Amino acid sequence: MVAIEWVVCFPLGSFLFGHQRFLRIAIVSYAVFLGLGYPKFKTQQENIPFSRILFGGHMVCIGTFFGYILTRMHGDIHLFFNPLAYAKWVSGYTSSAVFLLGTLLLALACIPFRIWVRTIRATSPLWLYSSLAGVAAWGLGSPLSSLWDKSSAVQGRVLQAIAFYAVLPVVRFFLPNVIADPAAFIIETPHFSTRIVGACSGIEGLGLVLVFSVVWLWYFRREIRFPQALLLIPCALGCIWLLNIFRLAALILIGDAISPEIAIVGFHSQAGWIALTLVALAFSMATLHLSWVRKPSASVSPSAGDPQSVAGQAPGGASEQPGELQGESPAIRAYLIPFLAILAASFVSKAASGYFEWLYPLRFFAAAIALIYFWPELKKLNWRFGWFGPVTGVAVFLVWIAPSWWAHQSTASPLGPALAALSPTARWTWISFRVAAACLTVPIAEELAFRGYLARRFINREFDQVSFTGLTTLSIALSSLAFGLMHGQHWVVGTLAGVAFAAALRWRGRMGDAVMAHAVSNLLLAAWVLRFGDWTQW
Repeated sequence: MVAIEWVVCFPLGSFLFGHQRFLRIAIVSYAVFLGLGYPKFKTQQENIPFSRILFGGHMVCIGTFFGYILTRMHGDIHLFFNPLAYAKWVSGYTSSAVFLLGTLLLALACIPFRIWVRTIRATSPLWLYSSLAGVAAWGLGSPLSSLWDKSSAVQGRVLQAIAFYAVLPVVRFFLPNVIADPAAFIIETPHFSTRIVGACSGIEGLGLVLVFSVVWLWYFRREIRFPQALLLIPCALGCIWLLNIFRLAALILIGDAISPEIAIVGFHSQAGWIALTLVALAFSMATLHLSWVRKPSASVSPSAGDPQSVAGQAPGGASEQPGELQGESPAIRAYLIPFLAILAASFVSKAASGYFEWLYPLRFFAAAIALIYFWPELKKLNWRFGWFGPVTGVAVFLVWIAPSWWAHQSTASPLGPALAALSPTARWTWISFRVAAACLTVPIAEELAFRGYLARRFINREFDQVSFTGLTTLSIALSSLAFGLMHGQHWVVGTLAGVAFAAALRWRGRMGDAVMAHAVSNLLLAAWVLRFGDWTQW
């Protein structure tokens, strides 16, 4: 028996692997359908029979699809999955059709056809809006990409010129003898030269800040005042543009005075994310603290708590504290700050590095300090673990390294040569901190953030009042997807790992099981990297 939540979460795991255009349309349509319809779906609960026969058909289709993919990855289609020898001539569209059939079977296995019809009618015309959004995203994707790529486009040239003439006086304030070529948008110093290209105009940061600010104001629309809050959007856009100008100027100065490699490889990308994070943080704090933006709120009444969860309220009930949104649990800091400390330390360490992140130990110390500080709250969790945690960790490790093992090849990485160039003492010191972070601080911080907080936050604002055994399929799917996206090119296996860690947590309701699963997988991955030199895994 499954809940009606499957209506919105069934395609999530399968659509992760879509690669053709019509699959992209389906992904966007589904995302819009989920985002706009979630409040209505959440109120509908119904026990529905699960069809094992249709699910078996789904597994056959998905297995066939993955067999095709793995065979193509291996390079010799006759060694494995011999029935798939037709893969030389079968098209990608045919494999996608098999994949979509498997997804359809999964949908019908979880939700009977009559329930689907009833749900679509209940949310009409949401299905139409979602479909149009998917088609629009597919149709506008190529034109917008072309406009972005063409540095000669009028819009790009104007923004490029504005950025160039804004950066130049800042650099000249520190280096009066700098040479500028306005025709080519080149700024040259005695030891460094760079060209302000269209991507440096700051349009990407402006777009991200605009999306963040609109989503933030919409999400907290009940706690903030309108139209006063709308004034924060142009302020945020102006801040991110100014920070981009200072970022470009700092890049030129670092390349001239310190190292071109650090300027281009480390600082160039990380400074942009640091600026974006600072603006987003300032924007969110402004909505919390500015009285002319935030609505006055009443005290929050206590609710029944879970004895296994962190006690975020004082005895007798907790009222809303200054600077906290109504309904948010005070325990949020203990769950998120250790992970945010790792992110902040990674921004700093990467910005100060070139191809080799020599300040990586900073991540370990930042997380360790945060965990020690919040340990009086965190020790109230159940940190014990059983056999299921380590077994889950082994399974996650095997899935993680499966592509590398199957292909019998690893992508070149500058980490290996960089470590080889260090002295033995420096090399093993860096590796020791890397392994210690992977097995100790990172598993605890990430499990607290993604499983302890985010997975329960999707259920209730007062997340610490939700039992770990009460995690829903939807909350696990969404939090695991967020966890997977954090892992970049490994986002698919990262999402599957998130699901496995959440399952370990939900099984007995113990944080220790999830942390141990995470730690064991990271430890085995570290051993794999050191044994076989597969540095891309790090």
